[in-house]
Amino acid sequence: MDSSTNEVTHEFPPYFKVYKGGRVERLGRFGGIDRAPTGLDPKTQVQSKDVVVCSDTGVSARIFLPKLTGPDHRLPLVVHYHGGAFCIGSPFSRTFHNFLVNLASEANAVIISVDYRLAPEHLLPIAHEDSWAALQWIANHSKGQGAEPWLNEHADFGRVFLAGESAGANIAHYVAVQAGATGLAGPNIVGTLILHPYFGSKNGEDNMYKYMCPTSTGFDDPLLYPEVDPNLGRMAGGRVLVCVAENDWLKDRGLGYCETLRKSNWDGAVELYETEGEGHGFFLLNPTSDKVEPLVKVLVDFIKHH
Repeated sequence: MDSSTNEVTHEFPPYFKVYKGGRVERLGRFGGIDRAPTGLDPKTQVQSKDVVVCSDTGVSARIFLPKLTGPDHRLPLVVHYHGGAFCIGSPFSRTFHNFLVNLASEANAVIISVDYRLAPEHLLPIAHEDSWAALQWIANHSKGQGAEPWLNEHADFGRVFLAGESAGANIAHYVAVQAGATGLAGPNIVGTLILHPYFGSKNGEDNMYKYMCPTSTGFDDPLLYPEVDPNLGRMAGGRVLVCVAENDWLKDRGLGYCETLRKSNWDGAVELYETEGEGHGFFLLNPTSDKVEPLVKVLVDFIKHH
């Protein structure tokens, strides 16, 4: 066997390493997918199933449907994009699945979480493009004539929310801007939930991101720095909830994102919620933390009362 296939050319712990032949090895807890089965969750009575969103790319999604109280009961729709530095994670993994089952139950909302293609095999902004294509597919259900019965029959397209954490929060923001800038017909996007967002680094040096997105222009890249996006003021939705954590290394960028929105010509309202004593993505990494329930309550209130 050619020994060069075991030669590592790029390494970005704790996320992935790339071998000379092009093989990518994902590392750590989210390196492999600890796949959660779909079906009925006995504790919450939330049902879940997987659907293909785009047959051309193979992008799929997992839908979560809470217990229904009546045949014509329409529920808010949350379109979710998972975190994982654009290179790990999946809504099919147990960690994200369990969190979304709980959120669907507590918020009494239909949730669809998009399994966009991951970098570095699929260079950015493919993740963003997949996510935007997924929202367009979802929008095709707004008149009850889409491919997925759960969306046709149970989602209230007058109450649509975009959501994501970390890299997924970055994507949720991007999709909200695209929806507003293009005048996406169908869903009425009420607001966006931005949890522990990743919006570049303060000094502009992020070698892993450069590797995953070789076309990025650094501080001039609107995917990383929303303040330079000429379409920011056209972002869909009238409210944004930004959640940060006290010990998160990305906290300052989350606070900066709030300021960017407030100073921009976007005329919506920004709400901020900070969790004390916790770090980045704690609600996924440490789901038994006593700080998870208060955070989920804030998310639920945002969905239920807007």
